[in-house]
Amino acid sequence: MAEKKRKEDVKKLNFEESIKQLKEIVERIEQGQIPLQDSLEQYEEGMALINHCRGILQKAEKRIEKITAQDGEKEADAEEEKTDKRVGKSGAPDTEDEGLF
Repeated sequence: MAEKKRKEDVKKLNFEESIKQLKEIVERIEQGQIPLQDSLEQYEEGMALINHCRGILQKAEKRIEKITAQDGEKEADAEEEKTDKRVGKSGAPDTEDEGLF
């Protein structure tokens, strides 16, 4: 029951809070001043925090990929519009814009 509550608490944290807690856990374990059972519990909590952080990063990465893809589509559309303006609908250069003669 306590483990389930701990996982729910971890899910409420943002990335920065999770990293801060993870650093605190690492410091406590590295000091070696806590009993083995407590170290194991801290390790489990640390792993939950790591998994939570990975999930946050994966969501951010997907969001960035989506934004980048949308941005690429906008650039392609803009480039296509430029081409359409330079070349008439028939595919021949538009003489008004080009000023060839």
